[in-house]
Amino acid sequence: MLDPRWFRNDLETAAGQLARRGFSLDTDAIRSLDARRKDAQVRTQELQAERNAKSREIGRAKAAGQDVQSLLDAVAHLGDELKAAETELETIQADWLAIALTTPNIPHASVPDGRDEHDNREERRWGEPRRFDFAPKDHVDLGAALGLMDFEAAVKLTGARFVVMAGPLARLHRALIQFMLDTHTTQHGYTETYVPYLVNADSLRGTGQLPKFEAELFALKGEQAYYLIPTAEVPVTNILRDVIVDADDMPRRFVCHTPCFRSEAGSYGKDTRGMIRQHQFEKVEVVQAVRPQDSYQALEELTGHAEAILQKLNLPYRVMALCSGDMGFSSAKTYDLEVWLPGQQKYREISSCSNFEDFQARRMQARWRNPETGKPELLHTLNGSGLAVGRTLVAILENCQQADGTVTVPDVLKAYMGGVEVIRAG
Repeated sequence: MLDPRWFRNDLETAAGQLARRGFSLDTDAIRSLDARRKDAQVRTQELQAERNAKSREIGRAKAAGQDVQSLLDAVAHLGDELKAAETELETIQADWLAIALTTPNIPHASVPDGRDEHDNREERRWGEPRRFDFAPKDHVDLGAALGLMDFEAAVKLTGARFVVMAGPLARLHRALIQFMLDTHTTQHGYTETYVPYLVNADSLRGTGQLPKFEAELFALKGEQAYYLIPTAEVPVTNILRDVIVDADDMPRRFVCHTPCFRSEAGSYGKDTRGMIRQHQFEKVEVVQAVRPQDSYQALEELTGHAEAILQKLNLPYRVMALCSGDMGFSSAKTYDLEVWLPGQQKYREISSCSNFEDFQARRMQARWRNPETGKPELLHTLNGSGLAVGRTLVAILENCQQADGTVTVPDVLKAYMGGVEVIRAG
């Protein structure tokens, strides 16, 4: 959520910045609400003062032995008026909150302007795409030929956009999770964290998924209003909700592996083949909470931590700075890592690393105590995929395939594979 001062003191600037990302801020509605809020606050304060004065007058009249019925009637009438004014003020504040909760973050000055992914800016590349002396297959054909990837069984069990994996392919998937967790904990200084896979609405509001993106979530039916998590970002970041972190404990760094569940509302017909866009997938997420002055340096470091996984796996990739129109709702700046997929002959997103500044922290009231002032202040939150496990598996299958249909296991994963160095037909 944006700082309310943007709307009260610099509304046109806020509208201009939000227009960079294609969002039209209803400035007339905000001005009208603010004027009504001020009038309602003044009216409420006047009624409270008048009721207090009448109450004191009743006390004096009683002490003097006077009839106080007319004063009591006046206080009761004032009470009714005050209740109506307070109700109006609550309604205005609820209307204001509805606007605030559906207004995206303001892009950082360094974010390139643009409308969609075609306007994203390439920052750098790492690695050279492999030159094959045969026509490389995509992961769906590779998995089917190996007999280790079964989409038809998943349709029978659940429906479209799920997968069943078996044998060494399932083990490779598990190996990737262990490798990522080990790298981020032992080399990058993150604390491994286990969290629930179900969250409440407050958690989803805290990180910006609600109310705007409810259609993309899986909500559970039953007595408890729970949702399946769309990413570990939600429960992990909300660990700091309503918490004041000591300066000596900053930065906070978490790494967490979870399954993720997304309905993919609005993506009908997009990436329906294979494992690129599924309703259930695994991800290793890295999350940081830092001092505001450190957050953009932290974004570069966090992005580098995700890049390190790709480099250790020897997977070619590029880093893209997302343009203002392609960023996520809560982000102030985002880098996407896109891995090369020979089967598609294109780069595809495998990680998204974002700085949210204080946008999420304001929603969650996640704060740190500034030792210079002794007062609590909003901290900055960041997260990134380190990495999306299924897409990393896809990248390994396609980049490490051999002419005979086998797949070589990357060197850094061999220790996790129990001696399996080549994945063959099961």
